[in-house]
Amino acid sequence: MKKFINDPTQVLSDALTGIRLAHPELRVDSANRVIFRAEATRPGKVALVSGGGSGHEPMHGGFVGTGMLDAACAGEVFTSPTPDQILAATVGADSGAGVLHIVKNYTGDVLNFEMAAELAAAEGVRVASVVVADDVAVQDSTWTAGRRGVGTTVVLEKIVGAAAEEGMDLEALAALATRVSESGRSMGVALTSCTVPAAGKPTFDLPEDEMEVGVGIHGEPGRSRVPLASAHEIARMLVDPIVHDFGDARGDAIVLLSGLGATPLIEQYLLYGEIAPLLAEAGFDVRRVLVGDYITSLDMAGASLTVVRADDEFVRLWDAPVVTPGLRWGA
Repeated sequence: MKKFINDPTQVLSDALTGIRLAHPELRVDSANRVIFRAEATRPGKVALVSGGGSGHEPMHGGFVGTGMLDAACAGEVFTSPTPDQILAATVGADSGAGVLHIVKNYTGDVLNFEMAAELAAAEGVRVASVVVADDVAVQDSTWTAGRRGVGTTVVLEKIVGAAAEEGMDLEALAALATRVSESGRSMGVALTSCTVPAAGKPTFDLPEDEMEVGVGIHGEPGRSRVPLASAHEIARMLVDPIVHDFGDARGDAIVLLSGLGATPLIEQYLLYGEIAPLLAEAGFDVRRVLVGDYITSLDMAGASLTVVRADDEFVRLWDAPVVTPGLRWGA
């Protein structure tokens, strides 16, 4: 294992120190491992709180800032944050207008966010929640009941974050978040495993001439293990299951193609060049697209495709200004 680390058990704490020093526009609560905006949530604005296991950067801490999240809690690598962490983020971000929890569908995340919401309610904080479950690869997996939550989370945090900046209330934000969540589908493929620092070895064995189709962002098994293919063939493996799952629902879309941590950007763009005509052929008009590392899996080589069916409201909110370490435009 070759990594830029000190003590494998202190990777998250050391990384949070680096985030604090690199981003003075953020405030890092090291004790609770929560990343906040440096300025308190303005009165009357609903706060958006998300979080999950670390190792998927820039999600979630890299999306804290104007136009997206108000706070993100960081669990250990590939481990859900605790209810106490989530409670600290929720209470710390609340300005009196309530808090929306954005939760990826992993059993630990869902249970811990639910518990934190109950604790926050006992302290007088109104909380609503949305669970993202967009991975079409498998119905159930190692850590989930139902579909896993992946790339639609990023699109949702951007769209709903913009609406929160405009002053939308908690109930309307929750409804908007649900609409975005239900409009998204994702599919991933891995060319290599990843290595969790505390483990010191690859999460799974993947021979040089094989790839995992439908892999999860924690290295969970996907649909199948198949011979290594060309980018042209891989694009079809990503697009076809998404198109099939949408059924007859096609039209305008926002698309995210995210590398999983060790895929060079030149390869990501090459792959998107194969994906775009397939989406057009299937009846999708791609209104907006992001290509880059936005939801990763440590040092895994691979990619994840997300397609969100988008109406004009989604596109307008997507285009609104955003200033975060991981996403920035229009400001």
